[in-house]
Amino acid sequence: MIIFLLITAITALSVFAIERGEKQREHARLQAISQAVGSALERRGSSNAAYLRAGAALFSTVERVDERIFRRFVNELRLDTEYRGASGVGWAEAVRPEGANEYLQRLGNYFPSGLGIYPAYDGTRKWITPVTFLEPRTARNRAALGFDMYSEPARRAAMQEAERTVRPTASAPIELLLPTANGAAKGFMIYMPVFESNEIESTAIRRPLRGFVYSPFDAQQFLDSVLQSETLGKSGVRLYDSQVAPENLLAEVAPERSTGNVISRPLTIANRTMYLELESALSGTLSQLSMATLIFGLLVASLLMVVARLLSQQALEDRASLEWLREQNSIRNSLTRELNHRVKNTLANVLSIIALTRRRAENLDEFVDGIDGRIRALSATHDLLTQSEWGTTPIADVVATELAPYNGSGEVLSVSGPPVELAPGDALSLGLAIHELATNAAKYGALGHAGGRVSVSWTREDGVVRIVWQESGGPPVPTQRKRGFGTDLIEKIVAHELDNPVELDFAPEGVRCVITVPIRVPSDFAIRASR
Repeated sequence: MIIFLLITAITALSVFAIERGEKQREHARLQAISQAVGSALERRGSSNAAYLRAGAALFSTVERVDERIFRRFVNELRLDTEYRGASGVGWAEAVRPEGANEYLQRLGNYFPSGLGIYPAYDGTRKWITPVTFLEPRTARNRAALGFDMYSEPARRAAMQEAERTVRPTASAPIELLLPTANGAAKGFMIYMPVFESNEIESTAIRRPLRGFVYSPFDAQQFLDSVLQSETLGKSGVRLYDSQVAPENLLAEVAPERSTGNVISRPLTIANRTMYLELESALSGTLSQLSMATLIFGLLVASLLMVVARLLSQQALEDRASLEWLREQNSIRNSLTRELNHRVKNTLANVLSIIALTRRRAENLDEFVDGIDGRIRALSATHDLLTQSEWGTTPIADVVATELAPYNGSGEVLSVSGPPVELAPGDALSLGLAIHELATNAAKYGALGHAGGRVSVSWTREDGVVRIVWQESGGPPVPTQRKRGFGTDLIEKIVAHELDNPVELDFAPEGVRCVITVPIRVPSDFAIRASR
């Protein structure tokens, strides 16, 4: 694992260095594009402003700007080739509100819309600046003729600033008068004031304002006009007014995917600050080189880890083999000690049974029969313990084994109780007790008399189980009786082994015996807790 982590760490550092280099190259590329596009936009804005300055100088020298003079000026600009990005060039005469009628009479029916000046003058503005001429004569431009630009706040603010500074001034974002095929077009205007003086750059002495020569700009076309010769690749570019904010967005070319990795730079277009923002299309996923490095590094790390793992596994297997041999030796010793202990206990029980049987037997046959039955009962319980691998043994199995010879009819025996598991020694003692009670019942009690019944039931109470043997329907139990071996075995040996007294009652209606057996946890009698 240490080898794997070390190689993985080296791979991660390599991938980090590669990705960092990729990001630095992408940042440098964006900076170069930003510089090129920004410079092109500023040059385009400066060129347009220069044309407007030239128009202002020309119009300030003539007595009146009429259609002939204006069209001659526009033709010299060659709009189709050198005036890219702008929707045209226009002239808006500055008219005092009281001179509006004279202005309309002088123009005659020039406005194709026939609407005159719109919107109607509201009595609050000092100037009316209707669109007088606008070239080229597209349907969109002809529809703008007669529109009072001084009535709209963004246009009016730009004209006032241009008049104050005597410089070409761009307006805040506006919606162009007629929408394009793709919906409402967002753009801006550049205004250059024209005074009745040749010295337009001087503000010390200024003659009255004659009007504004201006250019409307579709912002998207303005941006696209400089991108035609630039290679954006999959990156995106956006143009904002004043500051970078969604509501100030003028135009954009969306990136192939939005990544949030952007750079921005300020621009100055006709005396107004705008911002150019470029967004990289380089996603957060790893580059091909980084991916190849990562895969190769992981493969090498995995291979080395597998080799180290095989060597470590072999060492662990060798160590486990030694541990297993030591454990087997320990188990063998434990089994030998346990077997010796259990054999001694069994022999002690057998010796006790022999001694008690000998004292109670009146002849050799009775001695042999008693010994044989009791040894067989002990053997049957041993078989149960062997089947459970000397683990816990259910009470029901012990009872069923000892009562099997008498279970010919279901009406004679009744066995009931919850599932309870006994320790091996407790199961042996219970088996002996049940055997003695069953032998006594077969000879003198309910099992040897027609209509007799024996009920064995048990209940679980606070860490012990109470087993009740109850005979009924047999011959009356005599009050005067000889104390037999079975009684001694149950009251002495069994009670001693179970460490609980045995209640044995020879009632006239039938023998009743209550045996209390402790419920032990496996750790109290298991040879080993675990291998």
